Amino acid sequence: MDDPTIKDFESALAELETIVQTLEDGQLTLEQSLERFERGITLSRYCHERLEAAEKRIELLNEGGELGPAPDNLAGAADDGNGNGGNRDDNGNGDDNGDGNDDEG
Repeated sequence: MDDPTIKDFESALAELETIVQTLEDGQLTLEQSLERFERGITLSRYCHERLEAAEKRIELLNEGGELGPAPDNLAGAADDGNGNGGNRDDNGNGDDNGDGNDDEG
């Protein structure tokens, strides 16, 4: 996605946060809200693509500079397809080994 109006990840995220606040205020017309929503979707997709690219770069290098999988704490931030946001139980607690139990004390 090459949108020339998006400078970088940080500015896209900042603009997206502003859009969310503006929409939550509820002071826009329907048409203005739809325009902001559409822009927000564009920014969200851009940010998601950049995060995926960063994750792939991290997966390429482990501590020894050799090819390897992404660290568990990074992989856990991804959505596991069950709405749990990766290795998290239903209460949002960490689940480091994927067994469904929060292994913290």
